[in-house]
Amino acid sequence: MASVTTETRLALIHRVIVPDEEYPKEYAILLTDRSSIFVRQNSTRGNFWLRREMSYGTALVTDVLPKTLEDYEQTSLDSLTADTANLTVPHEAVISLTLKKEEQKPRKYDFFVRLTMRMQKEVFQVYDFELVYRQSPNSETMIKFYMVPLGAYFKPRRQTQTRETILREYAADALEIFQKVLPAKIAA
Repeated sequence: MASVTTETRLALIHRVIVPDEEYPKEYAILLTDRSSIFVRQNSTRGNFWLRREMSYGTALVTDVLPKTLEDYEQTSLDSLTADTANLTVPHEAVISLTLKKEEQKPRKYDFFVRLTMRMQKEVFQVYDFELVYRQSPNSETMIKFYMVPLGAYFKPRRQTQTRETILREYAADALEIFQKVLPAKIAA
């Protein structure tokens, strides 16, 4: 009799933003022992706000509560992977994972943001990942996603930490989670 092993849910990254030509998309990443499932979240804000959040690395609308790992316990992994709005990346297909720090490109309409950065004596540093995986034997795909924490994560920490520290820790925590689930030679 063949033994069936179940996929174990290990961790949840509450929020990332994947850029898109038309409209950036918000995802939570449910990590299991075999795959990373980018679970599409309901749109919480408009295109303009999401693009600014990708630039500044901070949730500009802070009333959204993050889902927890327990919230996904009642949902079958098969239904999550079958949903075409979600992206599923098997860990054995991952070729590389790179954490990057993206320099902000100043724009005219970012005047108040630049002024705020100057007043707070901080740079709004955005971290992003590039995940390259093999979709088929002859095809590689890259998913770029920005680490933009929800306000529920960011606001309490802002009382005692700098923006840079909060964003760096959010990205470092995600990297640590990926290092635990991906083969050792992958996570960079």
